[in-house]
Amino acid sequence: MWLISWRMTLRDWRAGELRFLLVALMIAVGALSAVGFFTDRMRNGLARDAHQLLGADLLVSADQPVPASWKAEASQQGLQLAETVVFPSMAISGQGDQLATRLVSLKAVSAGYPLRGQMKLLQGEREVATSAIPAAGTVWIDPAVQAALRVQPGSLLRLGEKEFKVANLIGDEPDRGAGFMNFAPRVMIALPDLAATGLIQDGSRVTYRLLLAGDKSAIQAFQQSLKNRIEQQALKGIRLESLDSGRPEMRATLDRAEQFLSLVSLLSAMLAAVAIAMAARRFMLRHLDACAMLRCLGLTQSQVTWLYLIEFLLVGIAGSMAGILLGFLSHYVLLEWLGALVAKNLPAASLLPAVQGVATGLVLLLGFALPPVLQLRNIPHNRVIRRDQDAPQPVTWFSYLCGLLMFVGLLLWQTGDIKLGLLTSAGYALGLALFALIAWGSVSALKPARNLFASASWRFAVSALQRRPGASVIQVVALALGLMALLLLTVIRSDLVSAWKKSTPADAPNQFVINIQPDQREPVAALLQPYSAPRFYPMIRGRLVAINQQAVTAETFEQDQAKRLVDREFNLSTMNDLPELNKITAGQWFDASKANVAEASVEEGIAKTLSLKLGDQLSFDVAGQQTTVTVTSLRKLDWGSMRVNFFVIINPAAMQDMPQTWITAFHLPPSDQSLIQKMTAQFPNLTIVDVGAMIRQLQAVLDQVVTAVEFLFAFTLLAGVLVLYAALAGTQDVRMREAALLRALGATRQQLSRAQWIEFLLIGSLAGVLAAAGATAIGWTLATYSFQFEWQFSPWVWLAGAALGAGCAVTGGWLGLRHVLRQAPIISLRES
Repeated sequence: MWLISWRMTLRDWRAGELRFLLVALMIAVGALSAVGFFTDRMRNGLARDAHQLLGADLLVSADQPVPASWKAEASQQGLQLAETVVFPSMAISGQGDQLATRLVSLKAVSAGYPLRGQMKLLQGEREVATSAIPAAGTVWIDPAVQAALRVQPGSLLRLGEKEFKVANLIGDEPDRGAGFMNFAPRVMIALPDLAATGLIQDGSRVTYRLLLAGDKSAIQAFQQSLKNRIEQQALKGIRLESLDSGRPEMRATLDRAEQFLSLVSLLSAMLAAVAIAMAARRFMLRHLDACAMLRCLGLTQSQVTWLYLIEFLLVGIAGSMAGILLGFLSHYVLLEWLGALVAKNLPAASLLPAVQGVATGLVLLLGFALPPVLQLRNIPHNRVIRRDQDAPQPVTWFSYLCGLLMFVGLLLWQTGDIKLGLLTSAGYALGLALFALIAWGSVSALKPARNLFASASWRFAVSALQRRPGASVIQVVALALGLMALLLLTVIRSDLVSAWKKSTPADAPNQFVINIQPDQREPVAALLQPYSAPRFYPMIRGRLVAINQQAVTAETFEQDQAKRLVDREFNLSTMNDLPELNKITAGQWFDASKANVAEASVEEGIAKTLSLKLGDQLSFDVAGQQTTVTVTSLRKLDWGSMRVNFFVIINPAAMQDMPQTWITAFHLPPSDQSLIQKMTAQFPNLTIVDVGAMIRQLQAVLDQVVTAVEFLFAFTLLAGVLVLYAALAGTQDVRMREAALLRALGATRQQLSRAQWIEFLLIGSLAGVLAAAGATAIGWTLATYSFQFEWQFSPWVWLAGAALGAGCAVTGGWLGLRHVLRQAPIISLRES
């Protein structure tokens, strides 16, 4: 049986019957395997570098200094200790006209850092490991700081009130985390030098870390002790990270990326599955006579079924292996655009993605190619002399349902989330149904246009679409899905960015100044007087500890965003007047007649996240002092204005004598950058955030991510072209008979050739317009309801959609029907 199936496979391969199936499987498996290999290597890298990613066996991270008693207890238990202090600050180099400043991430480290892994310093082009830390009075810097401040080893760098000598360039920092999470380059000093800088003052946002290493059992016991202490004392702002959690923010990012990229790849797999089903049906129709002959030669139904199952199994394994190779090569493209944002020096991929790729290929093949194979077992013996075919048996339609269920199972497997998988399945089904309905209506609407032109080719083309409406709809929908994805990421993305830039006022603030001390407010205001006299706002750091007298912790809420909000300190503010561009949506602003009543105005978005309503009482801990306020209004903020905004504003009566710093924002023309150097030199403790530079860096990261997703969507577009090709190739025999009959009735070959091109152009243009409509609708929805700025409709997306659609349809159509007009009419008529 296997030998016969092998010979049949070789014969069908030489005849070209199996090549399309192989290509469709390659596209589906290749798209999924590319994501599989990428995430597998990333995940293996996180597992391999778990110690280094923490720099320790156990990490205690807090927004206040770690209690000395904890350090003493760890030392008594024989654990190794190291400390780091991290916060943003301004670095200054040069003097006079040569003065340069840069926002950096300052990290002060103690002796012994890191406890796990090694720091690496740049020496020429090489990275050299070191167990030392910066010597007293020296600083290590990122190459980005060197370029921005034009400093070299031996140059002086000012941090706050102290000057440091640049000693080395940082090559690799084990516990730094992902590249996209670090928007300020690193500057590293020794922890004993930190106090001399005078940078940490009231209101400074600082992260304190205690690194611990030692025997596994001792680490686990100490971790459990700290966990119990945090829960019993309801301590907030303290996070424990161990090898088990291993940089949860990076793991969460990787999980989300894997889910998103898998969904993108599954769209390609879904279209490829349609192409597989259509190709398998064409294979079945071409083997009806051969199957009947096998039955006449004595093979039973089961034997015929097994022959073709084995043949398809061989094709499935071959296609899956080729797809795995394609995916393995493609994952290097993803690594090029995404890998550098997360990690480097990744380990080799495991065999798991390859196994998953083979499983995916077999699931798609069995789910969508099995029904036609089951039809072959029901071909009667007498077909050899009577060329009629029985209707599909009920088991065949049941098999199609099984194939659909298999695809849903594949989707659930790839996403790893039942809710997300089911919602995505429903979204795919709804989107396909909507596109199919519109495509069917559009194809039907062409019927009255049959006589629009006197050209016979035009009439032939429109008639061809009308004769096969089902195939036409499938072609349009498949091509439109791939085109819409690419249009959404290219033209529509550019339109969204342009619309956002237009909605932002030309004089919108692009510089934020924070950490202004009370005695610095007036001199800073004097410096900024020529720049529209920006308004200064008090900023008070407070932690939400209770809602309506009920203590709240991260465990109180289910949403991740709510957990993060409760676990961090709020930037509170206080003022008498409603800030500009803030709108009251519920309640009323502070009542001046009730100056002694503690009131709070809450941003409506955060109120929804924390389930707050008017009349709720919020208790905040501000530097050890607790204050309780009543929510009297909800506000809507204009985040697009780029002005200073606060989630919670409290009336001044409740904030008297609370420690506070000040914040302001102003628009600085590109020609006046010297002001930043002047402010930093005069007030070295200030932190000045260049919003424009951060947006440009975010845009660069976004461009890398979008490019990678566009690469995956290229698989989707290719799968759409395959569906179009399969639909046309499936009608090739019928079209050859139709063409022969028309030529026998007087139609010329040129007329029929033009009719084919017109048909392809109509299908492609319709798919392109449908894709443009879908992409534009999504862009408008995002602009109106998510980003809340005015959407500008662009004609380019429609032109690009129609042109791309026509080009893809012509390519697929030519590949599928290039042989139709080459055969002499008499031969086609005799064969029919």
